[in-house]
Amino acid sequence: MDTANLDTLANKLADAALTILVRTCRKETAAASHDDLEAACAAMRAKSKQVMDQLLDDVRIAPWAAENAFRCAALDLAQAGIATLRKV
Repeated sequence: MDTANLDTLANKLADAALTILVRTCRKETAAASHDDLEAACAAMRAKSKQVMDQLLDDVRIAPWAAENAFRCAALDLAQAGIATLRKV
């Protein structure tokens, strides 16, 4: 598999997950400190390998459902950040 394509996919996934995080937690992100936001991003980074592996597996199994697999992966990543942000 081409690593440039994987990097592009990972960047798009990160962008989608951050968008979900900010839209879901507008008040929390506005009130959060830099350290709180960094903790949320760190939680998302920690989960990223597992989420990417699951996304690639899902797409291999059901290529026709790739868009839905991407959305689920973005939600999984965002959930890790949301959980961390709301605990702080």
